[in-house]
Amino acid sequence: MLVPPPIVALAAGLAQRAVTRRPERPGLGGAVASAAIVAGSVALAATAARSFRRHGTTLSPEQPESASVLVATGPHAASRNPMYLGLTGLLLANAVRLRSWTAVAPLAAFVAYLDRVQIRAEEEALHDRFGAEYDDYRTRVPRWLDARSVEVLRTSLESRRRGDAGPEATPGAGSAGR
Repeated sequence: MLVPPPIVALAAGLAQRAVTRRPERPGLGGAVASAAIVAGSVALAATAARSFRRHGTTLSPEQPESASVLVATGPHAASRNPMYLGLTGLLLANAVRLRSWTAVAPLAAFVAYLDRVQIRAEEEALHDRFGAEYDDYRTRVPRWLDARSVEVLRTSLESRRRGDAGPEATPGAGSAGR
């Protein structure tokens, strides 16, 4: 049985604190950077979760086989795992807040766990559930982030400036990753 990623993230956050010797109070720049990372991470994860709810599919990372629809719009058009990116961002913000390079080690372990254990299991279940539709989605959208993600975000911002509906209105498949 897989451990729910928020529990793994909590453990990684506690490990960050444990490996940081006498954490210093962040200066103004560190506090602002940490707060900005938290805000972006929470917004990304919350938007992705709302998208799952709007499409009527499961949010449970322990049961990816129960996904009822492949969500490929909104943040899921830029990354197959925006909720996990949000959790990763929170751990990054904590490392910045702690002003600790050693706090990056638990963050890296968290990403490795997600990438090698959690996401692999989810991808297998989603492939079994959605077949070619999921294979096409995997080809178009990166597991984490890459240049394609930047292009999706750029296009989305341009369409919003023009007053278009943006990626949420894009027809297509609609539960991808977390």
